[in-house]
Amino acid sequence: MDANFYEQVYEVVRLIPKGRVTSYGAIAKALGAAKSSRMVGHAMAYAGSASPKIPAHRVVNSSGLLTGRFHFSPPTLMQELLEKEGITVVNDKIKNFKKVFWDPLQEI
Repeated sequence: MDANFYEQVYEVVRLIPKGRVTSYGAIAKALGAAKSSRMVGHAMAYAGSASPKIPAHRVVNSSGLLTGRFHFSPPTLMQELLEKEGITVVNDKIKNFKKVFWDPLQEI
């Protein structure tokens, strides 16, 4: 585990505004590690123990699927948190994904 990389991932995730989402790959690209989206996913698996808190529910796969939902307890929590922020989720996928997508390369 590369703690420094994980911390960089967490810094980016903390910047995602409420009501927006980004992808593992977009975070990896923003960190100059375009081929490291799986590493971003691994970092997100440990996000629950990070401090300050990380809005991990705002990170999905490149199609808008809630692939990280099984790291939440219960697994429906990820969808519930997104819906509280006004994001519509249907069949574990974000509706209007392109509209709510936050690209760290363009927004930071």
